[in-house]
Amino acid sequence: MTRTATLEDVAQKAHVSKMTVSRVINHPELVAPELQVVVEDAMRKLNYHPNNAARALAKNQTSVVKFVILEDIDHMDPYYTNILFGMATELKKKNYSLQLLLKGSQIEQGPADGFVITGTRVDDYPMLNALKEPFILFGENRGGYDFVDTDNLGGETMATEYALKQGYRNLVFIGLDVKEAFEFSREAGYVNAMQQNKKIPSVNRVKNSTTAARAFMQEHLSEYPKNTCFICGSDRIATGVIQALVEEEKDIPGDYGVIGFDGILLDKVSSPKITTVKQDLWKIGETLAQLILRKINQNGAPQGEMFIKPTLSKAESTK
Repeated sequence: MTRTATLEDVAQKAHVSKMTVSRVINHPELVAPELQVVVEDAMRKLNYHPNNAARALAKNQTSVVKFVILEDIDHMDPYYTNILFGMATELKKKNYSLQLLLKGSQIEQGPADGFVITGTRVDDYPMLNALKEPFILFGENRGGYDFVDTDNLGGETMATEYALKQGYRNLVFIGLDVKEAFEFSREAGYVNAMQQNKKIPSVNRVKNSTTAARAFMQEHLSEYPKNTCFICGSDRIATGVIQALVEEEKDIPGDYGVIGFDGILLDKVSSPKITTVKQDLWKIGETLAQLILRKINQNGAPQGEMFIKPTLSKAESTK
């Protein structure tokens, strides 16, 4: 029978002390990154697996992270799928499990070492302040809470500059009618790029739905001359804009261009397919998991803010 590797075996293999191996396992933030690599490599080669149940019991931990969604996701499941898988994959590396909660009222039901929370609004801040466990938010906020999000400002700046580069003379922004940090950032990206190119911004806001965007275009399309590109705050809005243009038999992308934001599903099923600012949701999920585990290990120490860079996915709705 093959003997099970011990912590001492790992220490000898990595040429470090048992204390160092223990710190890599239990408090990696206290160990230099290059030393972590050496120890983790020795653990893999020896097929050494820490006794996670004993570790969690000794540290009074559950090895559970809860992902709490505070908004209606009836129509947003594809959006969260990649985030969830990215988080779960990263948490599994550290022998943590992920629990999904769809109601804020359930947040304190059952133990957890920490929370990743999305869909928060200003009204939720008292609830956040009352939490005893560490938490990270998915989504920009103005409350000073640790968060991970797409670089919304940079993404919309990129979209606006691309539309100008493609030769569209008139650029119109149609954003989400919500007073949230991510929307302010997307709008600012468009406005800043327009001003830098000595163009006059045109900002409009609608409900984040295909129906609302379509109705807006049906009412205002006559105001927009040919060679206009609509910079949209979401792919839902972009889809509604395209539907209205198609109904009026407008030339897309020759006379009118459309750029969305998200790159989850609608950009591919739309006809024509949508040029969009694509969020790296898997990477966001991984980063959320990394930050909440670090915050747990550092006893709730602040982690700050982190923006994940999006990419521009070029398709049929622009020149």
